[in-house]
Amino acid sequence: MGGGVAAVVFPDLIDEWTGLSEFGLGGEFVAAFIAAFVIGNLMMIMTALAGPWAKRKITAAFTDRIAVNRVGPYGLLIIPADAVRLLSKELIVPDGVDRPAWDLGPLIVASSALLGFAFIPFGSGVHLADPETGLIWVFAIASIASVGLVMCGYASNNKYSLLGGLRAVAQNVAYEIPLILTGISVVIFVGSLQMSEIVAAQSQELISIAGVSIPMWFAILNPFAFVLFLAANFAEIGRNPFDTPEAPTEIIAGYQTEYSSVYFVLIYLGEFLHIFLGAAIIATIFLGGPAGPVLPGIVWFLIKLWAVFLLTQWIRSAMPRFRIDQVLVFGWKLLLVGAFLNLILTAVIVGVIT
Repeated sequence: MGGGVAAVVFPDLIDEWTGLSEFGLGGEFVAAFIAAFVIGNLMMIMTALAGPWAKRKITAAFTDRIAVNRVGPYGLLIIPADAVRLLSKELIVPDGVDRPAWDLGPLIVASSALLGFAFIPFGSGVHLADPETGLIWVFAIASIASVGLVMCGYASNNKYSLLGGLRAVAQNVAYEIPLILTGISVVIFVGSLQMSEIVAAQSQELISIAGVSIPMWFAILNPFAFVLFLAANFAEIGRNPFDTPEAPTEIIAGYQTEYSSVYFVLIYLGEFLHIFLGAAIIATIFLGGPAGPVLPGIVWFLIKLWAVFLLTQWIRSAMPRFRIDQVLVFGWKLLLVGAFLNLILTAVIVGVIT
């Protein structure tokens, strides 16, 4: 496992200052710890900004309404206000819940997303881990969230929560396969599962038109795969039109119906962390990762994350929710077939080129 944290925190200098090498802990350990702290807190801040404030502002703009504007400048103080309001509420534990699973479910939902960011290259030397199988690691860790949703639904002793958990399982199984197959089509182009290699393969220029260089991003090289991946990712993160596991008009709130206070905050936090993790995967394997002119790589990467987040909110405001049967039909009969077709065509094209 390698990483780019050395470019940021200088492990040798840390080792000299702290003397941790005497205890078997060198500067690389401290550098990795600092990078994990920075990345984790950066994503938590972005989630806090996106959930209570940005989502409301964006949705209001799309639907011609007025969003939060009374609590602080531009309504920004709604973020700490919502945190205090939710965390100060009573934690109500219903009768008959499976307490261990009920407690662990929200923790798994939130922590699985945070772990996934360890393998994402943010640019400017910020990359916590870069194993040769990085893309597989990201997919595997992100999918752990579905286990947490099932635990929340099953353990709540509520039929609506159970239905939400079952819907989450059915939806994740239906869309995980096309998601991974579409990701593999990128791997066929690159010849590697390593995230840094995927980013490096997109750093070349594709063509120059009228002095304008078009980057060799896979979203440009293979727009069909990009659209397939976007659709599958929306289903994986449970955003419209695929938010059937928590459909309020049908099953109250699905798997999170019985949760309140800090547990509700953890589920809400995990939901938005997974939106940004999905955006990070899309930015890395289809949009060149941190590649971009003039600005530092990490700035470009964050811009791309917010662009994908804006797209999710746009679709959320523009499209109605699918029924659960429509979600499964779309996944199994359309998206899966399209993913296999894209994989075969990609393999043929790469085989002809090479």
